[in-house]
Amino acid sequence: MSNQQPSRRKFLTGAAATGAATLGFPAIVKAQGPISMRWQSTWPSKDIFHEYALDYAKKVNDMTGGDLRIEVLPAGAVVPAFGLLDAVSKGTLDGGHGVLVYHYGKQNALALWGSSPAFAMDANTLLAWHKYGGGKELLNKLYSSIGANVVSFPYGPMPTQPLGWFKKPITKPDDFKGLKYRTVGISIDLFQGMGAAVNALPGSEIVPAIDRGLLDAAEFNNATSDRL
Repeated sequence: MSNQQPSRRKFLTGAAATGAATLGFPAIVKAQGPISMRWQSTWPSKDIFHEYALDYAKKVNDMTGGDLRIEVLPAGAVVPAFGLLDAVSKGTLDGGHGVLVYHYGKQNALALWGSSPAFAMDANTLLAWHKYGGGKELLNKLYSSIGANVVSFPYGPMPTQPLGWFKKPITKPDDFKGLKYRTVGISIDLFQGMGAAVNALPGSEIVPAIDRGLLDAAEFNNATSDRL
């Protein structure tokens, strides 16, 4: 057995592929010293979704007794939110927390995990399809098609989301014509077809963009970011 310490990137992929084997040799891992991983989220530091990522990292750090240390940085700390996939794939970051649909621009089919019609499935059923109905295998193929060297573990299914927050009342479809509107995923194409001037922004940039007058309205999962 080689004494060369594996890179953090190799450990990440190896643990995903052979987790049982890794756990089966705790003395070997411990002899190499603590393994540190630097992750980034696609959320600002006070957003509830970033807090989810921090909670996960704390649980892992506590459960491993310090042998594995995950640090989670907020959006923009290393790369912009939409650059997270590339950063993890290239090894600039060891991991990330976000939503798959943020990378719709690289592979449109990623909208299946974010903004597409749910094909009669609610959020929990969609997650079940990913785990047991072939979704995981399809996602791996999509990553391969764009050369992304990552493994994803979707969780936390999100139910139907609000249409958005608007500066003026929306009473008919024509009200979207010329509206500066934020959304992501396949919704970009939908609202562009309705005449909206769509600006695809990560969640961390919505409120600042509205404050600067760059948006008239925005769609987002929930209103927690309003407190930022």
